[in-house]
Amino acid sequence: MEFSYVAPSKVVTGCDEDGTIQYDWGYLDRILDDVKSRNHQSIIRFFYEYPGEKMVDDKAGTSGVPAYIKARSDYKETYKKVAGDGETYYADWSNSELKRFTKQFYTDFAQKYENDSRIAFVEVGFGHWSEYHIYDDNGVKIDFGKNFPTKEYQKEFFLHLSTVMGNIPWSISKDAASDEYTPFASDKDLQKLSFGIFDDSFMHEHHEIGTGDGYNEVCWNKMGKNRWETGVCGGEISYYSDKDQTNFTNPAGLYGHTWEEQSSKYHISFMIANNNPSGRNSYNNATRFKECSMATGYHFVVTNCETDGFQTKVIVKNTGVAPLYRDAYFAIGSVRSEETLKGLLPGESLEVVIPTSVEIDSNGDAITKPVIASDYILDTQTIEYDCNITTTHIGTTLQDNKEGKMQRYNVSGIKVTDTYKGIVIENGKKVRKQPF
Repeated sequence: MEFSYVAPSKVVTGCDEDGTIQYDWGYLDRILDDVKSRNHQSIIRFFYEYPGEKMVDDKAGTSGVPAYIKARSDYKETYKKVAGDGETYYADWSNSELKRFTKQFYTDFAQKYENDSRIAFVEVGFGHWSEYHIYDDNGVKIDFGKNFPTKEYQKEFFLHLSTVMGNIPWSISKDAASDEYTPFASDKDLQKLSFGIFDDSFMHEHHEIGTGDGYNEVCWNKMGKNRWETGVCGGEISYYSDKDQTNFTNPAGLYGHTWEEQSSKYHISFMIANNNPSGRNSYNNATRFKECSMATGYHFVVTNCETDGFQTKVIVKNTGVAPLYRDAYFAIGSVRSEETLKGLLPGESLEVVIPTSVEIDSNGDAITKPVIASDYILDTQTIEYDCNITTTHIGTTLQDNKEGKMQRYNVSGIKVTDTYKGIVIENGKKVRKQPF
């Protein structure tokens, strides 16, 4: 997967008098197509404030608010040169059209892209980088209803988001646990929503309780220790120290914790670590990076597979650290199971039934094996699974019929004994014999 920031202003061209937003989605589609060309999916984060960044109009810190809103006489942005981060223009949250637009934007985005396999996850939030803070300690004072949305509007927005983004896994910053900025930690309605968490400073020196103030772990806990069961979790390896991104793949660990340990603890599905490959340590290589990737997300293992000529039964176990957050099904050819693998938790098993049979060759080996099919992956991608069982011949082949007994054949035309389990042909008729 690959990560991209996107300013709403890059895809909005205007607004009709009746409130209909006008879009040119070409900017986003070009990003998605570029990522797809490398056989990857995208993680998208929309933003209004990005200190010092020039991607909006080549001027440092320009907000991502659409031009038609900025042109209104009742819209006034504020400005601050944030220490260490640069010039920043803040969206005017006193403006009613900005508040209306923000909800409508996600409605329109979800309607267009909810089934787009190029998008894996979306990250959402307010403030610097949409990470739910504007750094008060750097001289910026939070001003609800001016440079930051009110807690009342935040609740309104996220309740709305939960209704329109139901088919796209979305997450918010772990900093949304702050009582100062947000209502999340104490609001029961918001806590019930199925959103995930992204952590922009994962595995930094003081991330964990007991190795400093443990701010990050405290935030994860406040947002809900079991949130990962329904919402995707990920983020970015810390940039606090130059060595954090480089050293997180060290098998010996970073600040007393290994990647595998932390990935399992927080049930990580994805993580941005763009500076790691440029390191010069023995663990900054493709092999170790793949090992770390394999320690995230789901891992499906088929522990049993039986077929009776009419249907195929599969027992699948998730041995990974997180569930799958979008629908996927076992399938044979174009025939899928009714049971989805979405939400199968680590350590749990699921029985799925595919309403068709596995084809068997003359040796009793499978010709058409079950695959995992999903409408939410690229057509060049596959969802792999492990299989811990061995294939055996189905039934025992009879060499002749000298005793004149009734002849029985399996669906491949091979003679079988009367103890054969499955569909047999007896005198030209299909008969079910001891299914499963």
